[in-house]
Amino acid sequence: MTSPIHIVGAGLAGSEAAWAVANAGAPVVLHEMRPARMTPAHKTGGFAELVCSNSFRSDDWQANAVGLLHAELRRAGSIVMASGYAHQVPAGSALAVDRDGFSAAVTNALQAHPLIELAHGELDALPPAGWDNVIIATGPLTSPPFADAIRSVTGEAELAFFDALAPIVHRESIDFGIAWMQSRYDKEGPGGDKAAYVNCPLDRTQYEALVDALLAGEKTEFKDWEKDTPYFEGCLPIEVMAERGRETLRFGPMKPVGLDDPRTGRWPHAVVQLRQDNALGTLFNIVGFQTKLKHGAQTEIFRTIPGLQNAQFARLGGIHRNTFLNSPMLLDGTLRLKAMPRLRFAGQIVGVEGYVESAAMGLLAGRFAAAQRFGATPVAPPPTTALGALLAHVTGGHVGGGKGSFQPMNVNFGLFPPLATEPARAKGEAKARARKLALAQRALADIDAWLGLGSTAKSA
Repeated sequence: MTSPIHIVGAGLAGSEAAWAVANAGAPVVLHEMRPARMTPAHKTGGFAELVCSNSFRSDDWQANAVGLLHAELRRAGSIVMASGYAHQVPAGSALAVDRDGFSAAVTNALQAHPLIELAHGELDALPPAGWDNVIIATGPLTSPPFADAIRSVTGEAELAFFDALAPIVHRESIDFGIAWMQSRYDKEGPGGDKAAYVNCPLDRTQYEALVDALLAGEKTEFKDWEKDTPYFEGCLPIEVMAERGRETLRFGPMKPVGLDDPRTGRWPHAVVQLRQDNALGTLFNIVGFQTKLKHGAQTEIFRTIPGLQNAQFARLGGIHRNTFLNSPMLLDGTLRLKAMPRLRFAGQIVGVEGYVESAAMGLLAGRFAAAQRFGATPVAPPPTTALGALLAHVTGGHVGGGKGSFQPMNVNFGLFPPLATEPARAKGEAKARARKLALAQRALADIDAWLGLGSTAKSA
């Protein structure tokens, strides 16, 4: 009888790893501490619960690296992507999901799989020596006792950053006499909707007043042990962005380009966008407004945004501390801990940022662990693919840097090896688009070869 592979944590990465292992024919014991012990951010005991945004970001495989990662994961049989598409909500060119329906779909699929056994309860020490093939996917909110156990083996102090939650608003409380529905440049997304976002326009005076309020608003006080923890650049609190310059927000989450105010026919000075958060379309989250403002300050400040003056909040913003490994120093090319090779790591704890990237690391860890269980040598995907480029960043980048030199990373085309031949007869933006398309086509051809699917690179 084949010994089980133990997977610790049933978030996005752990769920994806369990699915990959079980579908490869190896038994799995999936350990999850929730709901017996909750984290500061989770609200349920469901698997693959989304604790921040409900967006998997761009679904455009031809021009966006995360969209390409979507396509590669679909080809590899990802449970996260299958459940995401089954529970998508309108979000322009992005793939966003009904968070409750998505989590339920993943949970039900894992519970129904005959090779997956569920074990509830917290693991507060290193896995027993008898567990010879383990995937640790405890995420950025790894419990303190287990984090201490990991640190006792790695000899490394953990690296950490703050990740803030964006507020969620009841749609019925938005004033559509001011706000309007439109996707930027009317771009159609995977759900076929060209008007997926709620847009709240601000003129110069309103924008300047909002920036002043964000700077002056009362913030959450950090504990002594949190004060030196850096933010992740890809998920900065809105007030921290405002501190970097008065125009920062207009060129970031509040950029007005491609959005025509129907009352004027022109682009506003700035725009606050809200994205649908559930399948019913009753909840919308404020895009880019993750925050460490105190709750009273949030309601006061965010109701000064035109269209949100009567906003009712289903959830206000919050903040929590995230932890990840110095993976290039600690892990080998198949995500095994060099100091204890029976342990693999997956998900955000290895230093990737984003839901899809976390799931990707879970899928790879699962495939590697299953190959090892059956006596095969795990083979990493080519670095020309989104999966391979992300893995190469985690396991090969920033080696030799000091503490803090390795930081979480979203997948992006900057991680890919250059093309052998640059696209010809194109300049400026056209050349950039052509280059991304060429990188994406190469990636899909290479991922198909790695998966043994044959070349189907012309479609995702």
